[in-house]
Amino acid sequence: MNGITIERWTLSSKIAVGGVLALLVLLAFAPEFLRPGLVDRLTTLFIYVILAAMWNALAGYGGLVSVGQQVFFGLGAYLSIRLADGGFSVYPSLVAAALLVGLFALPLSFLMLRLKGGEFAIGMWVVSALTHLCVNLDPLIQGETGTSLIALNTFDASARRAYTYWMALGAMTALLGLLFLLLRSRLGAAIQAIRDNEGAAASVGVRVLSTKRVIFILAAAGAGMAGALWLATALTFQPKTYFSVQWTAYMIFMVLVGGIGRFEGAILGAILFFLIETWFGGAGVWYLVGLGAVALLFSLLLPRGIWGWVEDRFGLRLLPVGYQVRFSADDPPGHAAAGLVAGPGVATRG
Repeated sequence: MNGITIERWTLSSKIAVGGVLALLVLLAFAPEFLRPGLVDRLTTLFIYVILAAMWNALAGYGGLVSVGQQVFFGLGAYLSIRLADGGFSVYPSLVAAALLVGLFALPLSFLMLRLKGGEFAIGMWVVSALTHLCVNLDPLIQGETGTSLIALNTFDASARRAYTYWMALGAMTALLGLLFLLLRSRLGAAIQAIRDNEGAAASVGVRVLSTKRVIFILAAAGAGMAGALWLATALTFQPKTYFSVQWTAYMIFMVLVGGIGRFEGAILGAILFFLIETWFGGAGVWYLVGLGAVALLFSLLLPRGIWGWVEDRFGLRLLPVGYQVRFSADDPPGHAAAGLVAGPGVATRG
């Protein structure tokens, strides 16, 4: 097959990864030179990126559409309260809470992953509602009255702001890096094969349930980390706020607008949502109406999201988790590998 090249890294992707690493180094020093308000806003952005990336991993790559991811977000915050009240150091307790959420997701996965499609989506919402009720029964939480992460009061405001910022930046970097490496591995290929055709994936030896379980637990732990970090920024914990389906609605919005099943799409969607919230968040209920209308328009006009359109139009892939097949102009497109859709000079997979 003369003139055909299979590649994963392109010049643009190498430049993009280098730029991302440089940006992360720069962001690490942000508390030293940015205003406190900007540091807080960046912390919020990092949490949104985590939420979008985790839902995209679950639904966009794993094919598991959930409307109950708020259960993990709320549990991350609740367990942080519990661990800190039990005498754990406050910031390590945030990480421990996320790990415990992942542990909670393990037995839950044996039940939920046997559900398909809409059954799984609604089943997760039911689990969230039941977990919310159970948390309300804890005397420490005082029902819907809630409580506060009192242990954070031992830090002065500037130190608390900086520590929370660095933890959010570190968690975002670690989770995105882990997800990126996972999706580029054999397991990542199996996850996407299951999403595309579960029966065909099983027929070639993919262990469907155990593969789904990996992405389910990762998405749960990531959402739990986001919930713990949100608690560190807000300080107060009210169950009805943290277990609200609104959080999953935000995740879905970010992924639909940015581009479902696209690594860059989740990040772009989180940034766009962050900007919309910054500019229009004070509009009350009309803000939520606007979000719904925008999501509907994108579903109708750009079903693959902004980054999906960019990929289709320009063939640009900055953080590739799959492969690209390039062929010369005089090489027949039919020579491209089976299953790859050829564009003008580029065919992509994954």
